[in-house]
Amino acid sequence: MDIVIISAVIASLFLVIGAAEPLAARLRLPFSVILAVLGILIGSGAIFFLRTELTDALNPVAEAILGLPIRSNVFLYIFLPTLLFQATLGMNLRRMLDDWVPIMVLAVVAVVVATLGVGYALSWTSALPLAACLLVGAIVSTTDPSAVVSIFRSISAPRRLSRIIEGESLLNDAAAIALFGLFMGFVMLGVPDPDLGEALAQFPVLILGGALTGWLAARIAIWMMALFSAHELAVISVSAALPYLAYIGSEQIVGASGVIAVVAAGLTLNLAGPGRLPPQAWTSLGEVWGLLAHWAGALIFILTALLIPRLLEAVQLYDFVLIGVVILAAIAARAVILFGLLPLLTLIKVSPAVEPAYRTAILWGGLRGAVTLALALAVTESLLVPVEVKRLVGILATGFTLFTLLVQGTTLRTVIRRLGLDRLSPIDEVMSRQVVAVALQTVREDVARTTEDYALPRDVVRSEAKLFGERLDEAVKATEESEEILKRDRITLGLIALAGFERDTIIQRVRERTISARMAEKTLLDADRLIEGARAKGRNGYQQAARRSVAYGRAFRLAGLLHAKLGLSAPLVRLTADRFELLLSQRLTLRDLDAFIEGRIRRIHRRRVADLLLEMLARRIEMVETALDGLRLQYPGYAEKLERRFIRRTALRLEEREYTAMREDGLIGAEVHTNLMQDLMARRAQEEERPPLDIAVQRLELVRQFPLFADMDDRTIRQLGRALKTRYANAGSIVLRKDGTVKNVFFIASGAVELETAGQTWRLGRGEMFGQVAILSKNARSAEARAIAPTTLLVLDVARFRSLLKRSTALQDAVRASAEQRGLNPEALLAKN
Repeated sequence: MDIVIISAVIASLFLVIGAAEPLAARLRLPFSVILAVLGILIGSGAIFFLRTELTDALNPVAEAILGLPIRSNVFLYIFLPTLLFQATLGMNLRRMLDDWVPIMVLAVVAVVVATLGVGYALSWTSALPLAACLLVGAIVSTTDPSAVVSIFRSISAPRRLSRIIEGESLLNDAAAIALFGLFMGFVMLGVPDPDLGEALAQFPVLILGGALTGWLAARIAIWMMALFSAHELAVISVSAALPYLAYIGSEQIVGASGVIAVVAAGLTLNLAGPGRLPPQAWTSLGEVWGLLAHWAGALIFILTALLIPRLLEAVQLYDFVLIGVVILAAIAARAVILFGLLPLLTLIKVSPAVEPAYRTAILWGGLRGAVTLALALAVTESLLVPVEVKRLVGILATGFTLFTLLVQGTTLRTVIRRLGLDRLSPIDEVMSRQVVAVALQTVREDVARTTEDYALPRDVVRSEAKLFGERLDEAVKATEESEEILKRDRITLGLIALAGFERDTIIQRVRERTISARMAEKTLLDADRLIEGARAKGRNGYQQAARRSVAYGRAFRLAGLLHAKLGLSAPLVRLTADRFELLLSQRLTLRDLDAFIEGRIRRIHRRRVADLLLEMLARRIEMVETALDGLRLQYPGYAEKLERRFIRRTALRLEEREYTAMREDGLIGAEVHTNLMQDLMARRAQEEERPPLDIAVQRLELVRQFPLFADMDDRTIRQLGRALKTRYANAGSIVLRKDGTVKNVFFIASGAVELETAGQTWRLGRGEMFGQVAILSKNARSAEARAIAPTTLLVLDVARFRSLLKRSTALQDAVRASAEQRGLNPEALLAKN
């Protein structure tokens, strides 16, 4: 075929793609539906002009369209990796892990149920063998919910719901392709039927092998991108190679799932990339992949749609009945998951609650698309599949896909409107009105200043001010009408706005490189949790998320256990340094929020709400400062190194701003600016390296600072430093339980602990100890000790404590003081030792 004609056809397809998006927006239909319709029209038109006797002028164009090398491998090896990889880059993986149970249920269980449901329904109503029916079920089981996701986002649906749907769409392709490969082996002629047990046993290999291949490929790619970080185009080029090499390597070399490999590679880059690459390079990489995925998704839809007229050429009347069976069975199978299994998971508290209206929208929004058609095409291309099986597979898969696109896709917005999902919630409606009122007030003040600066005619200014004032009065009146709702929800509204501004501030700090890319994802994750906590539970949800942001996580406690039990300090060193930097970043951001409360929140929600938010912000700052002080005390000097690093990073940001301003003002030329920026980038690269943290040295310094160990010599302190174990406790955690056996004495390195026994309560802080009274008195009944702040404890076993007590006067004095506080005879207590 003439390369000129092929090039012209492909270029024309890009024109069609460009026109499809505004057309979809105008008709209020999903983009994929418009692409499918246009593809069908183009394919049908090419067949018509090739066969008609009206004219032969368009035959070369028609032949070029119908002769395009559209094969299933083109979709699976060229377009699919691009779509999967870009989807993983845009995910908030850490938040998605919170919902891994419903995601896996929809991505795996729903695919299996749909495969079995469609397969057995077809076997009862058609002459196809069961294996071929199950093959059809596997082909139509993978969904393309991109349309419903975009609509949910446009109506401000809960983010958790959107994450579940996105996770399902990302992972169900792998399950469907794996089942497709299994049943394809049963329908091929001249090929031994695969053993079902062996095939099922291969599933873990497919998944684990693909995941390991993708992870390894991503780690190599990240190393290369970090090496080339000063060259943005080189970084993007390496990322372009990653999904294809991962897919091909997994499929052809390892014999595992290429889809899983691409997903694993994308998720690995998503997690590690922001901390290893410059912010601008990471932003540009995301933009490039967004464009590539847009083109790939559009092309895969339009090219598969070109094939639909040919796939339906041999359709017979009874085939429409079988298409109806597939439609009913597939919808019923999806309904079983959405209205049966998901509510059950919610009931046993392993899945977030999904409202019935949303489940209905998800059910009707389960559109099928390019992957379904690509798998059907793979069957029709095979020479080993019986002709009748190929014919029916192609017709059934194509007919079902057309139904989902042309019937479900075109009516999806109507269904959503009937369900009432296109309306804002009362709280969002109130927020919208308040924001409009305050924005107009701010605009009026800015416009007044602008008119003064430009000395515009007073009559013109007065006339426009009157019109603007009328609009402002209407906005204020609408706000006053919602006063009843505001009394109930204005605090929640204020907290959502405050958390949103905090997120925007973090993004700005990351762009300015005041907050390092390493901490960007974690700080943004905390901000997202604040927003969702406020939306879901109001004030309590916001406070829970705030406490969680400064708490010791499970990973931190596990790292402490590895360090204490096995002497593995590397995880603890990394997490401790991360915690230092995270707390410093939080403090930096929180200091900027009071101005937002005083300026915007007070104007929107009035003084009472603003004062309450200022009080909550003060408590958050106190929590961060307490946690940061605890780390400073635990690791003397390290916080100072990080703060000095922050000052140097800020100075570099300001220096860069000055150079840019001078370049824009023409004070320096392009050559001088480039030279200055190269020098600045070199110094910035040095500051990206975080100062090392030596836990052993820091532990020794900490022990020396304890007043209880002040009279010990260096040798004893070194021995004590090796003997002490570290334990981390979050606020509310119980360190010692009543009536429990006390086996250790605890020294508070940072934080605070509350002791309760016999109706009395004491609070202990840094430098104090507890557990010693129960040990020395040999009393099985002990006080209950509960951490009331994120607390770091140094733990010493009974034998070493008794030995130390005999040699330390300061420790003996501390024991006497604690005994007197509880009304015990201190000398008698020490005599028992």
